[in-house]
Order: sequence, then structure tokens, then C-alpha cells
Amino acid sequence: QLQLVESGGGLVQPGGSLRLSCAASGVTLDRYHIGWFRQAPGKEREGVSCITSSGHNANYADSVKGRFTVSRDNAKNTVYLQMNSLKPEDTAIYYCAATFRHRAMCVIGSPPEYWGQGTQVTVSS
Repeated sequence: QLQLVESGGGLVQPGGSLRLSCAASGVTLDRYHIGWFRQAPGKEREGVSCITSSGHNANYADSVKGRFTVSRDNAKNTVYLQMNSLKPEDTAIYYCAATFRHRAMCVIGSPPEYWGQGTQVTVSS
């Protein structure tokens, strides 16, 4: 059973940066595409980014393109989301999620098979 645990969330001022981590256990992560999602208060969960199992390809939602970067270290069974130039509207609970690599490419927001528990990101002055 694949288990995912996010960390790295917190309170940051507008314009600041955070790096989220998604650590996997139970199964090696190199056969899974990983997606990052977020859910703000009163809003539906939305896909933010995804990275293929190999790490060679990544996709981003328009709202974070140019500010967020997803990466992975399969040797460490960990995926990262580097978030720069954070805005108050980035405030949300952030989740990582895993999808077995049935397809060559990952799709942002595609329903995953496994979810992490989430980590809170608050952007406020």
C-alpha cells in the first residue's frame, strides 16, 4: 500500500517561498506520476501541477505557471513542489497524489489512486 506524507507547509508573507515535500512509503514511487492539488476554503479541490514517473515531464496550471516548480528524487522516494512569488490566493491545503503510470504523460487534476493527508499553506502579511 502506497502512503504519501506531505510536509513543508506554513505561514509565509506575499512574495515569499516555500518548498513542499511529498514522501512515499510502502511502494517505490518510480512507477507513479505525482500530482499536486490544493483546496482553498469554500472552493473545490483543483490540480496545480503534475510530474511523470521518470521526472522528465511536468505540467502546471495557468495560475501557478512560472512561479511553481515540481521535481522528484526517485532515489529518495520524494517529490517536491517549489513555490515562489506566493500570493494570498495560493492559500490552501496542498495535497500530493499518486497515479500509476498507465499513460506516458501526466494530466493535471486527473483523479489519482492515492492521496496524502495534506499540508496547510497560508500566504498573508
